[in-house]
This record gives sequence, C-alpha cells and structure tokens, in this order.
Amino acid sequence: MADDAIDLNLLRVLDALLATRSVTAAAERLGLSQSATSHALARLRDAMGDALLVRGRGGLVPTARAEAMRGDLADALAAMQRVVARPEPFEPSTARRTFRIASADYTEFLLLPPLMRRLADSAPHVDLVMRNTGAELIGELTRGDCDVGIGPAVSTNDRPGIRSRALFDDAFVCVVRRDHPALGRRWTPERFAGFAHAFIAPRGQPGGIVDDALARLGLTRRVALMVPDFLAAPFVIAQTDLVLTLPERVARAFAASLPLVIVPPPLEVAGFSMMLLWHDRVHDEPGQRWLRERIVDAAQEATPRAPGRTKSLDAARGGRSRRR
Repeated sequence: MADDAIDLNLLRVLDALLATRSVTAAAERLGLSQSATSHALARLRDAMGDALLVRGRGGLVPTARAEAMRGDLADALAAMQRVVARPEPFEPSTARRTFRIASADYTEFLLLPPLMRRLADSAPHVDLVMRNTGAELIGELTRGDCDVGIGPAVSTNDRPGIRSRALFDDAFVCVVRRDHPALGRRWTPERFAGFAHAFIAPRGQPGGIVDDALARLGLTRRVALMVPDFLAAPFVIAQTDLVLTLPERVARAFAASLPLVIVPPPLEVAGFSMMLLWHDRVHDEPGQRWLRERIVDAAQEATPRAPGRTKSLDAARGGRSRRR
C-alpha cells in the first residue's frame, strides 16, 4: 500500500497502541472492538512494511520505526485536531482584532457614530479600518481585501459566493440656502433645471440619476460644482444659490446645523436601498458574524425615518408664495 493511501483513522489506532501497549486497551480508548483494532494494526503493518508493535514482557513493544514515529505522530494528530476543531467563540470584550469595511463616505457619515459607540461599550479593543469603495466592491470581497462592504442594493444572484443583507432605504431631496430665490415660488422641472447645481460624484464622472430624470423631460442642467464626497458641498450650498440633490438622511443631518432648507425635487427621482455584503468564506466565522450584527444594529439606530418633514417650497417660506 502506498504511503499517501493510508487511511488517516489508522494513525489514530497506532497512536492509541503506542500509548497503551495493548490491543484491548487501545480498543477501549477508541471505542472500537478488539477485532477491529487488530485488523487496523494488520493494515498498518502492511502499509508501513514494518511490524510496528511486537509481543514483549508486559504487553506490546514498539519497533524502532514505531518508536521513531511516536513524536511526529502525536504532533500530526494534534494538528489535525486543531484543523477540524470548532472555532473559538468570539468574545468582544477581550478580543483584539481589526476589521476592514469598504464603504462610501455617505454610509460612514450615517453608521460610524452609532457603530463606534457600540464598539467602545462592548468591544474596546476592536478596531476598524475604513476604505473607499466603488464599482470594485464585489471584487474586493472576493479577493478578501475587506471583511464586509456597504453599498447600493444589487442582485447577488450572478455573483457566486457573495451574500447580502438589507440595511436601510433612502430618498433623494434637494437642499438650498435659506432665502434662496427658489423658495416661495412654484418649483417646476424647468425652474429646477434653470438653476446652477452642485453634484456629488464619488467616481468623478458626470451624469447621474437627476440628469437621467431631466433627460426624460427633455431638460438639462448646469453643474457648476462637482465634488467627490459629501463634506464640502452642504457648506457651499449654505452660502450660494446652487441647488444640491442628495440623500435625505444626510440632508437632514446638515440642515440641523447649517442654514439650509430641504425641499422635494420637482421631478420623479427614484430612491435607493443600501445593503451589507460579504463573502461565503467569512459567513460562519464568529467574529465576522458579530461584526455584521453590530453594523445592522447601527443602521437601525442611525436611520429611523421621520415622515412628513420635507417641506414644500411654499411651506419653507411660511406658506407665503411670492409671485413673479
């Protein structure tokens, strides 16, 4: 019998025989019958081309080859046991670990405050590394460049190995400065298109959902400012006559501290959903499962909808319309 064809279970029998020096005792240790243990010893002798254990005073005596194998055999069996053992449970209070999350600044803005509060309370030594993501999120997860990703909802049916979970929905709104010329006047697609706009383009490419909606009406807009993230744009809007269309949850956060008014877009602009994505390879790993649950908890805390708060343009000026 070739060495690479040896049944690994036979090595467990050999280990027990070397420890007990008795077929009967080895059988009891392994939960086997004595005949099955004797048969296993015969197969081992055939495979190794050595007697391995021979009769001696007080029981079986290992041959020189068996004695030489003893240490390596014990180490190999212990290593095999570690390989197949269940992973240790993840204990967040004592864990020292770093997780990598791929997301855009939009989701970082919403989720990191409640997520980091949770980590400070329950996992004080767990660290996060955030990395920007875009069209390559699925590839990053597949390659193992990140542990989880957060992005717009996509179908994972044609993405083998990728799992997903819904986090929250959001809608698009417009923000303008207080006393903006649009306030208190009829907000039509034509007037909307006539203003200069700011546009948040994470990938640095012009065009987007607002431009597509305008195109369906035969309209275009001028984008006077295109920026890659959400940080600067609301501050610019608060001091200019530019119009900015952005997710409602971010708009409300900025409007709470800046002189901004939130108004609904005057045309059909579809909302969107955000989802948590991860790869099959980390699906059952205890630490990864814990991380995903904490992200879901943070999303539920950070994104409660407050229905009915978006003002019409007339309501934004106290309901007093100004005519041209």
